[in-house]
Order: sequence, then structure tokens, then C-alpha cells
Amino acid sequence: MSEQNLIVLRPGKEESLKRFHPWVFSGAIARKPDHLVEGDVVRVVASDGNFLGTGHFQIGSIAIRILSFHDEPIDTSFYATNIARAYHLRQQLHLLRPGNNTFRLIHGEGDHLPGLIVDIYGSTAVIQAHSVGMHKDLNLIVEALKQVLPEDLPKHIFYKSEGTLPYKANLNALDTYLLGGEQVQDVVLENGLKFHIDWLKGQKTGFFIDQRENRWLLEQYAGGRHVLNMFCYTGGFSVYALRGGAAAVDSVDSSPKAVSLTGLNVGLNFGEEPRHHALAEDAFKFLKEMPQGKYDLIVLDPPAFAKHRGAINNALQGYKKLNHSAMEKIASGGLLFTFSCSQAITREQFRLAVFTAAAISGRRVRILHQLTQPADHPVNIYHPEGEYLKGLVLQVE
Repeated sequence: MSEQNLIVLRPGKEESLKRFHPWVFSGAIARKPDHLVEGDVVRVVASDGNFLGTGHFQIGSIAIRILSFHDEPIDTSFYATNIARAYHLRQQLHLLRPGNNTFRLIHGEGDHLPGLIVDIYGSTAVIQAHSVGMHKDLNLIVEALKQVLPEDLPKHIFYKSEGTLPYKANLNALDTYLLGGEQVQDVVLENGLKFHIDWLKGQKTGFFIDQRENRWLLEQYAGGRHVLNMFCYTGGFSVYALRGGAAAVDSVDSSPKAVSLTGLNVGLNFGEEPRHHALAEDAFKFLKEMPQGKYDLIVLDPPAFAKHRGAINNALQGYKKLNHSAMEKIASGGLLFTFSCSQAITREQFRLAVFTAAAISGRRVRILHQLTQPADHPVNIYHPEGEYLKGLVLQVE
């Protein structure tokens, strides 16, 4: 890194970095070199010249993502050290064990590597870059993964960043294999259940690993119940409900491809399963038209309604409408698993939207569980924005 890649902050703007928050906003910068390009590694100093951190420069309101609060080179050794720490945590969490070979290895700021996601699906690692800096450091990251992980993990490395890198950066990044790519096993295990993972064309890295513990919780309640899984995508909640002894499970998604994938995953685990039906329908329309009391366990796990702060009000109205429809129709004594994965929505805002839905329904509602993301999606205590998954399990009388 050139000593010339030095960014000086305005007086008083160093306080958040002294509290170890990993973002520097563009308004905090007093001076930066004219030659800087997006993705460059930069050193950040306070107005008095004191060193604050090293990070990736980017264009936008978040101007720098801090990689280290120490004055150190960002090289293969740096990535290997941080990946090794992350892998050790996943070993402590017993996520790599017989019956489970699916987990998140690197979770951005939560693992002190902002802009980087690495998910493990059996013998395949899927890398996703959310910043130009991580894209530019891709070769360092791949080499570090090879150094840290056991020899047979991974046999394949797939890079999936076409849809996550800044569009204006014109990087022309292609989703492609960086290692292996032949005879790839795309069926993995989660808590003893089999899932087909489509990292080539699927959403995110191919599967929503962050709901693993919440799916397991639903399984404990599913026995004998009539379950409705809205926004089913790969059918994770449906498969767990069936193993939990549900009397019937209906999986609904507006995408025919998602409905097909759900059917595939049910078949992987149970073969021809008469208890399961999958339907490609609009969620709001389905909830409005479904019979009163047909279901006594409903899952609402919609895609992010608010991807930025400007969409918050509309998103909250969407959550209120969705939850009210479910509360109005669910059988007496039924359970509602309801979620928001919108980072822009706070836990308090989501809970208020659900409270409002309950009040409008006029039914007695109790909170049984307050849910969040699992331990392989850790939240950096200095970066509360990393807590994005919010969930409630409600009993509706």
C-alpha cells in the first residue's frame, strides 16, 4: 500500500473510529489523494495525524470500510489470520459435524471483514463480495482460504458477486468457479436434512443459512399441526415441519421456480409426501382468500421489504398488512412465526408493526420467542447495524 493513500478526517470525526465502528462516512473526510480509485487500501488518520485504521476506499456515503485498527498490511497473511479466527469459532459452534456441513464462515463486519461473505456448502465455498475492495482482493482471499481450511474443504470455490457489487463500478464481475467446478455435489446437510443448493442462479449464495436455528425451533412445534409456509423459497421451514410430524404443510411462493425447488427438497428427504402441497401464488392474495382457521401454524418470512431508509414507511405498512392477514385467519391457539430480514428496519419498528397488526385483529396474542440470526452470523458489538434478522413466535388465541 502506498504511503500516499492517506485519508485525513475532519476535526472531531475520529470519535466513531475510536469506538471501533468500521465505517467512515464521506462527510467525515477532510482530505484525500486525487489519484484514489474505488477499492484501494487506505490509511486513515485523525486531523492531528494520529493513526486510526486501514480499510477499503469506496464511492458513496460509506467512504471507507475499516479492515484493521492496527497499522498493518492487507495481504494474504492478514486474510488468513482473520479467516482462521472465524473458522475456529465455527468449530466451537460444532457446525461442521456428521449431519451438518452447511454454515457461514465469514459474515462481513461480524467477522471483521466488512464487504465479504463466505458460505460453506459441503465441499464448496461460495464467496460473495459486497465492496470493490473485496473484489480486488479476491486472489488474496482465495489463497487464504486454501491455507486455513482442511485440504478437502473446499474442493470447489464459487465466486457469486455479479449482483452484489456496485453497479456503477463497471467491474464486469462474472459468477464463476475459481477452484474445481467439476463433479460438484450440490446436495448438502443441515441438521440431518438434505437440501439442494442452487448457488449458480439462486438468491443470496443459494440458501438462507441464517434461519437454521429458527427452522429447528419450528420443528419442535410442528407435531400434528396444519402448517402454512409463506414465501417458502427453498422450502426450509416446510422440510423441518414435515420431519417434526406436521399433519399437513402447504408451501406458497410467487415464484414457480421456488415452488419447484421446495418440491425437490421435500422429495430429497421424504420421497412422495402426501402431507405436502406447493403453490405458486401471491402471498397477500393467498392470505386474504384462505379459509378461516385452516392453519394453526403460519410462517411469514418475506424478502426484505426495505433495502434502504427511504423505503422504511412502506415496508412497515407491508409488515403490518401481512401480519394482520395471518392473525385474522389463523386458528385459535395457533402459532405465528413472523420475520423481517430488512437491515433498515429496527427490532423496535418491526415489533411495533406486529403489535399494530395484533391490535387491529382484536385477538389475544402472546410472544413466546424473540428470534434473531444464528451464531455463525455474528454481530460486531461496535456495529449494531449488523443485526438484521428479527423474528417473533406468537401464540394467537
